[in-house]
Amino acid sequence: LEKSRVTFQLKAERDYHIFYQILSQVKPELLGMEKNIHIFSKHPSDIHVNVFPYLLINILFINVFLEMLLITNNPYDYAFISQGETTVASINDGEELMATDVIAYLMGLNSADLIKGLCHPRVKVGNEWVTKGQNVAQVYYAIGALSKSVYEKMFLWMVLRINQSLDTKQSRQYFIGVLDIAGFEIFDFNTFEQLCINFTNEKLQQFFNHHMFVLEQEEYKKEGIEWIFIDFGMDLQACIDLIEKPMGIMSILEEECMFPKASDATFKAKLYDNHLGKSNNFQKPRVIKGRPEAHFSLVHYAGTVDYNINNWLVKNKDPLNETVVGLYQKSNLKLLSLLFAGYSGKRFFFSNCFCLLMTNLRSTHPHFVRCIIPNETKTPGAMENPLVMHQLRCNGVLEGIRICRKGFPNRILYGDFKQRYRILNPNAIPEGQFIDNKKAAEKLLGSLEIDHNQYKLGHTKVSLLDKTGLLGQLEEMRDDRLALIITGIQARSRGLLARIEFQKIQDNLGDAEERCEGLIKSKIQLEAKIKELTERLEDEEEMNAELTAKKRKLEDECSELKKDIDDLELTLAKVEKEKHATENKVLF
Repeated sequence: LEKSRVTFQLKAERDYHIFYQILSQVKPELLGMEKNIHIFSKHPSDIHVNVFPYLLINILFINVFLEMLLITNNPYDYAFISQGETTVASINDGEELMATDVIAYLMGLNSADLIKGLCHPRVKVGNEWVTKGQNVAQVYYAIGALSKSVYEKMFLWMVLRINQSLDTKQSRQYFIGVLDIAGFEIFDFNTFEQLCINFTNEKLQQFFNHHMFVLEQEEYKKEGIEWIFIDFGMDLQACIDLIEKPMGIMSILEEECMFPKASDATFKAKLYDNHLGKSNNFQKPRVIKGRPEAHFSLVHYAGTVDYNINNWLVKNKDPLNETVVGLYQKSNLKLLSLLFAGYSGKRFFFSNCFCLLMTNLRSTHPHFVRCIIPNETKTPGAMENPLVMHQLRCNGVLEGIRICRKGFPNRILYGDFKQRYRILNPNAIPEGQFIDNKKAAEKLLGSLEIDHNQYKLGHTKVSLLDKTGLLGQLEEMRDDRLALIITGIQARSRGLLARIEFQKIQDNLGDAEERCEGLIKSKIQLEAKIKELTERLEDEEEMNAELTAKKRKLEDECSELKKDIDDLELTLAKVEKEKHATENKVLF
């Protein structure tokens, strides 16, 4: 982690994004603080506050992310910004005291103890503890060092929490790691951070060279392939030794850190005594008008870099105000006390971490991705050809292409070669009898129509030249063969499917004919039945007509009989009446 960026940035550089995001409009009360962040930016004129609102989405995302990590909503994060507000060494103004109270509150500390710890820390002299007065510059440095330390520990704690959240609790046998590192840095002003970055690039470039050029050519010898060793002139060991070996730059720096009276001047003197005129990579810098002062120059693989050694001893020791660290350890803010619980004042952290990194890299199978800067003006679509060629040449890309063109970069184990390319000519390898994989590969290659000078047979592998594209030719032949086989399989499959479909149609047609015959027979039977019923219906209709006629005749006869009955009844009534009249006459 380049924690120095928290308090120092070169011109046209920015601080870490989180600080700009904290100053976004999500927290409107913080928008007035940009005038006080001078401790976090050495070029405040480069800061454009109007970009803060556009970071709204980022800060919202970060808030959600922090909640996912079960981080409380305590406004602890803003203590980074707030620390820069305090005017130190003589804090007596009301506004300054209020700012200090805010800082102490955010960090779970007592305000008076924090002021005392910053302005009058306790230091150990021999076996005794004494109180030391600090001037403004010293307190500014202490605040910056504490801020960097808090940010670093917070960052590492965050990484740990993320790893714990993603941990599956399952044992793993393999892993994929990604190492993303800043490129080589050559600025007008180069200091300790640039040396660390450039040294890292130097070591990684040497690792790349060793992997691409040395190990590649050693592989040819191991396989018994005739090969004349090519020196590509990419050995960077002289510069690496100048930095890391005993009495190198780092060694002298660590030695100077052990002496209480050591200074930047004594450090520079030792460097000149041990290396000036003795190492071609160590030079006295040229004085260029208008450029910052430089104390020595190093010839790196990417170019000569002038370094300024001011404050290198302090940066390497990276001392913290242990009085304030003690307050952090007792903070009411649990996270802050957790971050500093194991503080031990460890030094030389960079060297230790870098050794672990290189050990890890050497135990893996690396793949390299080279990022090329197209121009130095950060202009889209612009390509500076000399700059690009310089990077390709310095990064070993061109040499890598040369060795690939001259060498045998494509190597395949005999067993794998036999299994993959046997399809090109199956008859070349007899079936049903054991044959050595090497012999099988040799027979297979001999039976193919290729340039037989473009490959070599080693002890365990087939090695193919790259410049003729033999591997690509074999792959094309294999693709063509597979295409032919697959086309035949597809044709047979389509034919089989067509025959199956035709048979289904035939079977369905027979069933349809049987059903049609049944339907026709049913239709004939139905028509006969209908005819029979029709004839019967006609007979019934005739009978019905006759019966209807008879019914009408009978109804007419019945009407006449009824009329006769009515007449007879009238006649009878008349006779009865006459009878009664006669009887009455007889009686009287």
